[in-house]
Amino acid sequence: MRNSKVDASGFLLILILLLLGGGIFFTILAMRSDPIEEALSGDRVISTLFIIEKGDKPLSSYVLFYYPATKRAAIFDIPGELGLIIQRINRVDRIDTVYNPQHIGYFETEIERFLGVEIHFSVVFTMEDLGRVVDLIEGVEIFIPTPVEIYDGKDTILFPSGVRRLDGDKTRSYVTYELPEEERELALFRRQRFFLGFIKRMGEKVEYLKEPTVAQLYEPLVKTAMNHRTRTRLFDELAKIDMDRVNIQSVGGNPREVSGQMLLFPLYDGSLIKEIVRQSLAALTRQVEGTLTERVFTVEVLNGTTTAGLAGRTAELLRGFGYDVISIGNADHSDYEATEIVDRSGSEDVARNFADIIRCRNLRFEVLTPESLELGLEMNIQNLEYRSDFTLIIGKDFNGRYVSGG
Repeated sequence: MRNSKVDASGFLLILILLLLGGGIFFTILAMRSDPIEEALSGDRVISTLFIIEKGDKPLSSYVLFYYPATKRAAIFDIPGELGLIIQRINRVDRIDTVYNPQHIGYFETEIERFLGVEIHFSVVFTMEDLGRVVDLIEGVEIFIPTPVEIYDGKDTILFPSGVRRLDGDKTRSYVTYELPEEERELALFRRQRFFLGFIKRMGEKVEYLKEPTVAQLYEPLVKTAMNHRTRTRLFDELAKIDMDRVNIQSVGGNPREVSGQMLLFPLYDGSLIKEIVRQSLAALTRQVEGTLTERVFTVEVLNGTTTAGLAGRTAELLRGFGYDVISIGNADHSDYEATEIVDRSGSEDVARNFADIIRCRNLRFEVLTPESLELGLEMNIQNLEYRSDFTLIIGKDFNGRYVSGG
């Protein structure tokens, strides 16, 4: 009798241990099979490709990088006309040539190769579904700087200036309309402003979209390989981003005609964008007190050489790294031997990060005393002039990308 009790208790103990071990095993297995939990537990930057689709091709493609520990984000706009050697078809063509709505992995792979990073998740909205999602989240608020009036005999497009909330139909019109002889950058800028507003609004309505009756309407509108749990967890994280502090970086390049179509070839054969991405990811993960990492720093570029157009090309380079170039011009003379940077940002670390982009070691820190700051403000108000955070004076030692010997 006693032995049977011992056997029963031993069997019960073994059963408890098996259940406990099985529970732990399945918990670990579930975490490993859920990529969002794996990414969060690994303390790394999460990358998501967002595609707005029109006519089975990407109208806009954005790669959003997010670092959960700092809740900061960076976004890159990938133009469809980007010219690359497409490995899948073994020729130079537009990057969106390989886009297939049923197999976006081909397109995703080319973007990964171009940026030099892995893309963890992808989300696609067709034009029709985008409008429906916007209606579900009760509109997207954007700022329209100038009024738009287009009458083409078939459709009338009207957008008053100011802060406006777009519904689904207005959204479709806003992201697709183009003005005659409009510069390409203006259309890109409009779509970028909308995308920022859209992600911000999705964050504001993230709990609302989980309500069963709403989720039933919302989930079929989002094309993604993520399961319900992963998608919900991802958008919970993205809702923590302060989108008002996020700028979208456009991929720059040189336009060239190939086989009858204009392609945009990346600068420095694509090596520049990879470096920009690396620096952007490093900035996301950098723990800095205060709001310095959130600021967009301003730059004045002055050409101190006889090389025509060097300031403009350098300005484009710096914009790619997320700096706001507010002024381009010539220096006080054109025979500067050494490139130099004048810093007014107030942070030596920020200044050295800026200088590292072009490998410049010649920094001059302009310290503003309270008296000179007050005097400077008075002069600036009188002259309607704003002093940039950095002034870059290009010298003969600058080859267009780096300072030689830097």
